[in-house]
Amino acid sequence: MNAARRLITAIAVALPCGLAFAQPASTPASAAAAGADRAFANQAAMGGAAEVEAGRLAQEKGANAAVKQFGARMVEDHGKAGAELKQIADAKSITLPNAPDATHQSAMQRLQKLSGAGFDHAFMQMMVRDHEKVVAAFDKEAKSGKDPELKAFAAKTLPTLRTHLQMARELNTGAGAVSAASR
Repeated sequence: MNAARRLITAIAVALPCGLAFAQPASTPASAAAAGADRAFANQAAMGGAAEVEAGRLAQEKGANAAVKQFGARMVEDHGKAGAELKQIADAKSITLPNAPDATHQSAMQRLQKLSGAGFDHAFMQMMVRDHEKVVAAFDKEAKSGKDPELKAFAAKTLPTLRTHLQMARELNTGAGAVSAASR
């Protein structure tokens, strides 16, 4: 009986210690995956903020009604996606940037100086370039992201981004002609 008690006591003492050691250690590979997911979240937040800002600018400065409508859609869709991403990030204690990066800020400054057909053309070119990059980043995260919530967010948002890219390409092709007709 004494041996049985000692065994139970030894197990009771060792079990919590064993559980602590049984937890997966952060390996360089898992840290890299977490870093990649975090980088995706940061880039998505900055890009989304840029799309919202550019969309507002398009509503204000665009000459073509279709360009203004596209701008409104950018504000709405990227605003919703940004709010959803923020909820996911907050739950994971990830602090996201709430403003566009320097590259996008520079592009916004260039757009600020334009108006009418010139603005429409530059805005739509920017939307095609940005959405090509964004679709590629979201596609990569949806396929190979390690964080389940961010991966699901990317997969859920991807169809909307693909639609934006298609619309941007169509408007970019037609923006010059339509804007010229609206002069």
